[in-house]
Amino acid sequence: MTMNHDHMNMTNKDTSHEHHDMSSMNHDHMEMSSHEHTSHAGMDSMDMSDMKRRFWWAFFLMLPIIIITPFMGIHLPFTFTFPGSSWVSALLSTLLYFIGSKPFWDGARAEFRTKKPAMMSLITVGLNVTFWYSIYAVLSTQLFHVHVMDFFWEFATLNVIMLLGHRIEMSVTMQAGDATAKLRELMPNIAHVKHNDMLMDMPIDTLKSNMIVRVLAGESFPADGTVVEGVSQVDESLMTGESRLVEKKIGSQVVGGTINGNGTLDVKLTTVGDDSFIGQLKETLLSSQDKKSRAETLADKVAAWLFWVALLFAIGSLLIWTPLRGLGFAVNIAATVLVIACPHALGLAVPLVINRTKAIAAQEGILIKNRKALVAANHLKFALMDKTGTLTTGKFTVQHFSVYDFDQSKALGIMSALDQQSTHPLAQSIVNYAKEQHAPKIQASHVENIAGYGVRGKIDDQLYTLASAKYLKQNHITFTPLQTEGSISYLLEEGRVIAAIAQGDHLKESAPAFIRTLLNQGITPVMITGDNELAAKQIADELKITDIHSQVSPQDKINLVSEYQQHGTTMMIGDGINDAPALAQANLSIAIGVGTEVAHASADAILIADQLSKIIDFINLAKRSNTKQVQNLWWGASYNIIAIPLAAGVLAFAGIMLNPMIAALIMSLSTIIVAINALLLMHYY
Repeated sequence: MTMNHDHMNMTNKDTSHEHHDMSSMNHDHMEMSSHEHTSHAGMDSMDMSDMKRRFWWAFFLMLPIIIITPFMGIHLPFTFTFPGSSWVSALLSTLLYFIGSKPFWDGARAEFRTKKPAMMSLITVGLNVTFWYSIYAVLSTQLFHVHVMDFFWEFATLNVIMLLGHRIEMSVTMQAGDATAKLRELMPNIAHVKHNDMLMDMPIDTLKSNMIVRVLAGESFPADGTVVEGVSQVDESLMTGESRLVEKKIGSQVVGGTINGNGTLDVKLTTVGDDSFIGQLKETLLSSQDKKSRAETLADKVAAWLFWVALLFAIGSLLIWTPLRGLGFAVNIAATVLVIACPHALGLAVPLVINRTKAIAAQEGILIKNRKALVAANHLKFALMDKTGTLTTGKFTVQHFSVYDFDQSKALGIMSALDQQSTHPLAQSIVNYAKEQHAPKIQASHVENIAGYGVRGKIDDQLYTLASAKYLKQNHITFTPLQTEGSISYLLEEGRVIAAIAQGDHLKESAPAFIRTLLNQGITPVMITGDNELAAKQIADELKITDIHSQVSPQDKINLVSEYQQHGTTMMIGDGINDAPALAQANLSIAIGVGTEVAHASADAILIADQLSKIIDFINLAKRSNTKQVQNLWWGASYNIIAIPLAAGVLAFAGIMLNPMIAALIMSLSTIIVAINALLLMHYY
């Protein structure tokens, strides 16, 4: 038997549940995909297993190529050539071209569609120039006996290194589940639709406005609507994040996805499908996440800059050297420029650091999903956070218990007896507290709910009632209100108040130190909660948080994030479905590990360890990671900055042309440096 616990409202004056007028609430909410729409679009369309297969095929094709092919015309100590080896290189490279190049072609096409050529375009140019120029070189050398240097060695290594870099990057981008799918799971598959006096089960995608559906105890509502028959209590934590139940009766508004309590309700549907609360939640979430994921990274900006520089120097080389030394010489110079622009080190610069960052963060209890959001850690100005489940434990406990001319232990035993069969968190809190206090075990009979007020039953032929202050006032029962915060219930014996109990949430142990550290780092903490003002202010005062926003809807939360973003980089921390929109909107977002899957799918990172101090460690780690990325990008790009102009012959008038061996050594050295630098990223905490 499930008890109706409206005797438990989070206010010290009136414990009746607030009626949330959903008709006045803006349902412009959102759901998002954890699928990261990066500029590397070609990679996004490919699953991890496919990328893994391509990488290993490319790797094993590369091995014989680098053995039988000179490096930029230079025979290395392990180079082994034989008659016809150039044809073998050409055949193996052709296989590698079709197996390994496709992801980059797809990515480059996506970049050009958006008119923003970046890393994928640069890689694609490098792969095509090295491959097709090498094919031309083999044909010229073997068929026309005109020696032209090939770049099969460079083509093979570039292909494998880039596949490796993007395989690392894909593994870093954790797929914590599609938040849209998680939202769909909140909805029932079928609805009990009334047709005259009959009930017919129908799929929810066939529902129309003005239909009347019956929602049984424990079922979720299939769409938004208005109660036309019945009384019950509804779990609206989907919207508010608070675990208390809300009374629903004729005329009350209900929202799809929220869960009915112990009663049966007939609901006239008002909005269904994409127009419903869940539908709007999906749309807005997708929009917010897409905006964030399309943001350019520093690596993309460097690659875009390098793409245009290499193209400019290659075209310039053709135009200048053709009249001076002939078309053949000019084409060779232009090809060398584009080959040298191949981003071997640049392609690994960021993935290696991110992979190292991910490993360190995981050891500290944080899972990173969206690498792009990490750059926001450098400039954080505001930290917006939910209250329940984030700053507090989200578990109700007894905070105050008083009796009036009655045995304290017996009064607690009576309360426990009345609440024994209820699954409501507040009822279970009383039962657990009675066990801890070793209250006598008492059996109650004829236990029944008082819809919207509490519960009552008989013990030793005496009628006892556990109810809210609202019940006492409406029945003109004299009592002295308990002056404390929290959810307050009163125990009555035949109409006389004999005890009062207050329950409430309490702070996490790590919360005070967490807020102090944020303030010391110049980050302003902001509490945003669906709870009432009194409960929010009590927690905020304990933590010395001055920025408080209470009784906010999910749409209010995203609006608040947007407002703060106008004044600086904003982080959002939350755990509930109602936090998902704000998590998607924020520059950097962290979901609490014990929170909902929808919140997890919406956030950039997930805090698995239940210690808020780990968020500070994560911010510091992200800052160091960004520094390492910048260092690696400079190392990766510096080779090209020096080598491209020299390859184009800008110092040819002084007799200085880039030696292929020197270029090869610098290129290899820059790749080694970025790898070592990434490994030097340490915990430091």
